[in-house]
Amino acid sequence: MIEKAEIYFGSKEYKVKDYKERRNPYTQEVVSLSAICFEEDALKALKIAKDATKRAKESKLSQRIAWLEDVALKMEERKEELAKTITDEVAKPIALSIAEVERGIETIKATIFYANSLEGELYDSSMMPSGKKSISYYKREPAGVVVAITPFNFPINLVLHKLAPALLAGNCVVLKPTPEAPLCAYKLAKIFIESKHAIEDALSLVYGDAEVGGALVKSEIARVISFTGSVPVGKIITQNAGIKKISLELGGNAATFIESSADIEHAAKRCAFGAFANSGQVCISLQRIYVDSKIYDNFCSKLVEESKKLKIGSPYKDDVFMSSLINDEASNRAISWIESAKKEGAKVACGGEIKEGVFMPTVMVDVLDSMKIICEEVFAPIVSLVKVESFEEAVEKINSSPYGLQFSVFTDNLHITKRAIDELECGGIVINDIPTLRFDIQPYGGVKYSGIGREGPKFALEEFSEIKSVVIL
Repeated sequence: MIEKAEIYFGSKEYKVKDYKERRNPYTQEVVSLSAICFEEDALKALKIAKDATKRAKESKLSQRIAWLEDVALKMEERKEELAKTITDEVAKPIALSIAEVERGIETIKATIFYANSLEGELYDSSMMPSGKKSISYYKREPAGVVVAITPFNFPINLVLHKLAPALLAGNCVVLKPTPEAPLCAYKLAKIFIESKHAIEDALSLVYGDAEVGGALVKSEIARVISFTGSVPVGKIITQNAGIKKISLELGGNAATFIESSADIEHAAKRCAFGAFANSGQVCISLQRIYVDSKIYDNFCSKLVEESKKLKIGSPYKDDVFMSSLINDEASNRAISWIESAKKEGAKVACGGEIKEGVFMPTVMVDVLDSMKIICEEVFAPIVSLVKVESFEEAVEKINSSPYGLQFSVFTDNLHITKRAIDELECGGIVINDIPTLRFDIQPYGGVKYSGIGREGPKFALEEFSEIKSVVIL
């Protein structure tokens, strides 16, 4: 029987008459049904969350820690089931789905570790001549109601990057997951809500697109909007949210520079992984590779060789690395961008086609800076190689993008390393590995069009809380 993703109005599950089918992108079989929601459902969930804020705020931190610990334990017990649900809904290869669930558990544990980040600080108010002796300090309090809007590419871990710190900080959350993975969110929310340590009505779950999302964003009830997704939607949110905290993790156009002193074999192997993991459907998927002209041909041949080694096919096979893109629209867009680049002089070194429903790992060469395939976020398994004559040229080209999420440099040159850290305009930089590398404990977010704010447990706790200054005379 096909499982249904139901609504949660607070801690109460609510069944509807009409559901939307979700098909596996690879098999095209119906794998889940999600409740169809409307604006009034979003508003109802917000009202329930608002009514529960006092209860959540007054709960003991120890209860919230126990709550997250229980969720992590239940996730461990159901790891294979949750991983299969990811694979069912978004066709992520099962090995990567299992790794995502494991990362999600780590995200919860890291959030618990940083629970003391909710502490304040005592300060001496007589420090300035105009000051007085007093008991002066600041403390952190929950922001109130958090709206969490999450994407399809990591439908468990990226949900937890919002839920875990938001709930630990004492907030109530209304979660609107991606329409592509409703059952993943439902199963996760159910684990939270059915925990013996759960705070009543602290978490609600609704589904939908613009109508539901718009109602959540515009509401005066929500005090924080935490969104991971595209730049166009991020712009709409900033225009409609009003006066509230906004945290946006948006697009990226991740780039790396392969400097002549780098280990070329290592760089090629890692770049193939970084460009094609999850079929390139990662905000920090490697899309642009700038290569020193002295090693360009050698690196190009090794990257093509590594790309051809990747196992393609059914996402249910343990040894498969890449499977289908999320939908036909994504595939058609990627094909059109390749064809456009070819007309302008670019060449396909490998891939560039769809075989048995899978978009093949694609390496493009002779790419110009003006081509859409290198200017925009492609979100598909396509990587472009560009020959450069110097580090300075590489930096100029990398920084020319309106995005600035994560970049990297492969080099054994300490001087180049130090300059890259200072000169590349991004939220994160990696030396001697791919920009796709992310540790869930790190501050994660970008500059320019790549977003506002930072994720990562310690930093999300700050995003989801407010500072209150206290003076006692």
